[in-house]
Amino acid sequence: MSKMNEQTEKVNIEAAKREMNRTVKSPMDLPFALLVILLGGIGLVMMFSAGYSWGAIKTGNPAFFVTRQGIFLLMGIAVMLIISRFDYHYFRAFSMPAMVIAVILLVVVLFVGSADKGAIRWINFGIFNIQPSEIAKIAVIMLFAAMISARPERLSQKKLLPALVGIGPYICILVLIAGLMAMQPHFSGIILILSVGAVMLFMGGLAYRWIAIVGAAGVGAMTVMITATDYASNRIALWRDPWIDPQEGGYQIIQSLYAVASGGWFGLGLGQSRQKYSYLPEPHNDFVYAIVVEELGVVGAMIVLFLFMLLIIRGFWIALHARDRFGTLLVSGVTTLLAIQVFLNVAVVTNLIPVTGISMPFFSYGGSSLLILMAEMGIILSVSRRLPAYRQGG
Repeated sequence: MSKMNEQTEKVNIEAAKREMNRTVKSPMDLPFALLVILLGGIGLVMMFSAGYSWGAIKTGNPAFFVTRQGIFLLMGIAVMLIISRFDYHYFRAFSMPAMVIAVILLVVVLFVGSADKGAIRWINFGIFNIQPSEIAKIAVIMLFAAMISARPERLSQKKLLPALVGIGPYICILVLIAGLMAMQPHFSGIILILSVGAVMLFMGGLAYRWIAIVGAAGVGAMTVMITATDYASNRIALWRDPWIDPQEGGYQIIQSLYAVASGGWFGLGLGQSRQKYSYLPEPHNDFVYAIVVEELGVVGAMIVLFLFMLLIIRGFWIALHARDRFGTLLVSGVTTLLAIQVFLNVAVVTNLIPVTGISMPFFSYGGSSLLILMAEMGIILSVSRRLPAYRQGG
C-alpha cells in the first residue's frame, strides 16, 4: 500500500512539474511591448524636429525623413508582432543560415557597397539600403545562443586544451566577423560584436580566467587595428581635441557639444533647436540625441534614457525567466546589444568616446536598421510568450 502511495506521489509530482513548466503562447510581455512602441513614438517626434530643416534643404520636403521613418516604424511594429507569434526555437535552426548570409553580405559590401565618409558599409538595393553588420550582429547572437545551449559543458572547462577546444569555434566566428568589418572599416560594429559575444560567453558559463584572457586579447587586437589605421588614428586625435580641425574632422562633434551645452536643464523647447539649421550635419542620424538634449534639456534627455533603462531591465527580466537556456541567451544577447548601442551613441554625442557610426535605437534615421531592430524586439516578445506558466505576469 505504501509503495502505491509513493508511486502516486511521484506521478503527482511529475504532473505538477509539467504544469509549472508548460509554455504559454500568450499573452506577450505587455510592459516590454509598450516601452518599445513608446520609444518608437518619441523617436519619431524627435525625428520630425531634428530632420525638418535638413529635409527641406536636401529634398525640398521638410517631412521627407519623418514620413519615411514613420512608414518603416509601422512596418516594424507589424514585423515585431508577427515574429512574436513564432516559437523562438525556430531561430535555433535558422542561426547557421543567418550567419552564412551575414558573412556573404559582409564580403559583397566590400565590392559593391556605397562609400560614405571613408567607409564602405551599405549595400544599395535601390529603394532601400542594407548594412550587413546589422544582420551580422543578430546572426552572432542566434548562433552563439544555439551553440552554447546545445553544448554548455564545453565552456566550463578548466584545463587549457579542453578550454581551447570549447571556446575555439566562438573565437573563430568573432575573428571572421570582426576581420570583415575591419576591412570596411567599421570599428564601432566590431566593438558591438565583440562585447555581445563576450557577454554571451560569460552567461554561457565560460570560466573567469578565460574571459580575462580573451578580453585582453580582444582589446590588444583592437588597439593594434586602431594604431595601424589612419582612419581610426585620426578619429582618436579628433576625439582628444576636436578643435585641431574645427572646420572639417572636428566640426560635427563641436556642433554636437554646442547643442548639448545650449540645452540647459529644461531645453529650448520642442522644435526650437538652433543647431539643426545647417550647423550640426545630418542631425537626424547618429547625432539626433544632441538635438534631444538641446530641445528637451538634461531633464528630458534623462527621461529618454530612463525609458531605455526600463526597456533593458525588462528585457533581462524576460531573459532570466525564460523557459530554457536558449531563450535566456537569445534575449540576453539582444538586450545587451541594445544597451551597449544606447551607451555608445550617448558617449559619442557627448565626446566621451571617439566618433563612430553608432546609431541611436528608435531615434536615428534608417529604415532597414529600424526594421531589424523591431525584429529583434519581436524575438524578445516571442520568448516572453512562452515563459513557464508560474512566471507569467511578474
